[in-house]
Amino acid sequence: MDFFYAGAKNIQTWVAEKNEQAKLPDEFSLTRLKDSSNANLHFKFPDLNGHQVSLRDPLYKNKVIIIQILGSWCPNCMDETRFLSTWYIQNKPRGVEIIGLAYERTSSFANAKRLLQPFITRFNVTYPILATGVSVNDSLRTEKTLPEIQEIIGFPTTIFIDKKGMVRKIDTGFNGPGTGDHYDIYKKEFNDLIDSLLKE
Repeated sequence: MDFFYAGAKNIQTWVAEKNEQAKLPDEFSLTRLKDSSNANLHFKFPDLNGHQVSLRDPLYKNKVIIIQILGSWCPNCMDETRFLSTWYIQNKPRGVEIIGLAYERTSSFANAKRLLQPFITRFNVTYPILATGVSVNDSLRTEKTLPEIQEIIGFPTTIFIDKKGMVRKIDTGFNGPGTGDHYDIYKKEFNDLIDSLLKE
């Protein structure tokens, strides 16, 4: 028997059996909205300068928006941030914005800022990363920050919002460069999705 650890508190036991027909679930099916007929997110959190940021801000009107759920402690979030940071610089002029929502190991704004600043510098992040003020190990982290979602089950999670402000897809996880061909597939699917949202 082995243990699977996800996030700060999620620990599951598992036993492996070989299954030639086994396949991973679609990462777009793991995290869902509570009510698909109400696909808007409503949040307001401070950036690291203390300025409150909301999807209702004029900057985000009629834009395709990517919400990155992350933590500076999360290695896979680091890979995704490296990808998104470069991608954002290249694609921002097309009408795309990214907002990072950080869940640190602290609820203190000052401590979260101290942890996030080197992360932002390391990956040359030019989009806002907001301090949610909710610790990653808070069992009510989803209800307190994104109550429209059933549950944040993994880091990173990426939410794609169309120009009308509607959530269109939620992707749990990130297939980074260490996954080989899966990384190339991920990048193609990511770009195809953004292209389709921009054309609407």
